[in-house]
Amino acid sequence: MIERNICVYGASPAGLTAALQAKAAGKSVTLIAQGQHIGGMLVEGLGSQDINNNGTQNQLVIGGLSREFYQRVGAKYGEAFTSKFECHVAEEVIEEWIAEAGIEVFRNERLAERDSAVLKEGSCIREIEMESGNRFRATVFIDATIEGDLMKWAGISFTTGREGNATYGESLNGIRESSYRQFEVDVDPYTIPGNSSSGLIATVQDEPKGKPGDGDNNIMGFCFRQCLTQDPANQLPFRKPVNYDPANYEIYRRYLAAGGRLFTPVIKLPKGKTDLGSWHDLSGNLYGYNHGWPDGSYAERQAIYDDHKDFIEGLYWFLCHDPAVPSELQAEWSTWGLAADEFIDNQGWPRSLYIRTGRRMISDYVITEAHTKGKVVAEDAIGVAWWPPDAHHARRIVENGVVRNEGFFFEHDYVPFPISYRAMIPKRSQCTNLLVPAALSSSYVGYGSVRLEWTQMVCGQSAALAAVEALKTRADVQSIDYAKLRNRLLDAGQILEVPATTGAKLGIQDASVKEPVPET
Repeated sequence: MIERNICVYGASPAGLTAALQAKAAGKSVTLIAQGQHIGGMLVEGLGSQDINNNGTQNQLVIGGLSREFYQRVGAKYGEAFTSKFECHVAEEVIEEWIAEAGIEVFRNERLAERDSAVLKEGSCIREIEMESGNRFRATVFIDATIEGDLMKWAGISFTTGREGNATYGESLNGIRESSYRQFEVDVDPYTIPGNSSSGLIATVQDEPKGKPGDGDNNIMGFCFRQCLTQDPANQLPFRKPVNYDPANYEIYRRYLAAGGRLFTPVIKLPKGKTDLGSWHDLSGNLYGYNHGWPDGSYAERQAIYDDHKDFIEGLYWFLCHDPAVPSELQAEWSTWGLAADEFIDNQGWPRSLYIRTGRRMISDYVITEAHTKGKVVAEDAIGVAWWPPDAHHARRIVENGVVRNEGFFFEHDYVPFPISYRAMIPKRSQCTNLLVPAALSSSYVGYGSVRLEWTQMVCGQSAALAAVEALKTRADVQSIDYAKLRNRLLDAGQILEVPATTGAKLGIQDASVKEPVPET
């Protein structure tokens, strides 16, 4: 039995900062990592961070340990601050930071997949049990997983998928009429072109679109944030998968034949490396093949990871060798390979998919589209979100006899907004000593604005400070004095308000309805 003041489950960016802050506050803390590596997507391929991008000035609201992370990484490159970095450098920074702070880390420990793995007395979690049999006891627990695994087994209400627009009075949720990142050319979806009874080619789902605005269980696609390089001295060549099936890539052949232009790698990181995301109409997002992830078992998630890896590895081979690919495109892709100095324990592949959404807690407070437009402004801020509602496509279906993507939104009508403390705490009746900084209580649309790594780091640090306040006052997490928490947050360098000049420019005060903090 390992017993500490605070137990942080999950080594996401939120878990990293939660553990660092708890330790800095003088509390005994343990950080439980489900795998070997600490930092989530910071060390799994997402080296090109969305900071001061797309017209935002969001660096203005990155404070505390989140800012310190980018400063520490910047120092490795001789810069004061950087949001473009190699993932092995980020991991070096994190491991040095953890060692410097003296954080107690348990790696390769996963919560046992059963209700009895979380022992509760009334509304309090007392201890949790891992698959290994190790048990952890604490006064306050922090679920820092993207998937919300601890909250699920603790009996906390959650949701996955897309709510209908009517649920929270939104306009972007549910099934979409998607023009953004839509196919630029018409592609026949049928195995025998023009024959609807012949079945569908790979990557196209055989299901009706449904009514726009209605909810469903679908989620945005996942991809690898692949690190590629053109440096022959640091390159692992693309390999042909053992189970390679050329038929899996028929949609790419037809897209090219119809005049479509496929994406190519772009250098985004130091040392000539890529952060190969998937934003295009036909890219590495395997739409529709990940819907079981959020509430899936470990085995189900591993199967989804394996399917994605097999498909993308095959796609690289296809782009380099298939006769249907124009020679100039083959030549371009053939100059690239996996970076040999990244993800060295996994043959150059990220150990994780880019999990853009998991479970989302349902608490008494829900972050929705209204927050992202400044129509509701929380006054119990634990940080500020500054990114538009953003979700990739969820499906690839057939409409009017051609292939169409469905689900993407990237809302340009948005403002930075305070993140409510209440979005991190469960309903009092369900649990009184758990904080959830990564699987926040939010709609599918709202989560699209708070899912960024720097925002997670802000939320993780704030969750730890809330845990410290709860420990000091022996209070439920729902009952701590927000005024005292706010002082702790400010002392720790957190930014809790939209900068005044920016707020005035965006008209936040004029467009907002201030929401009072409820009495506790």
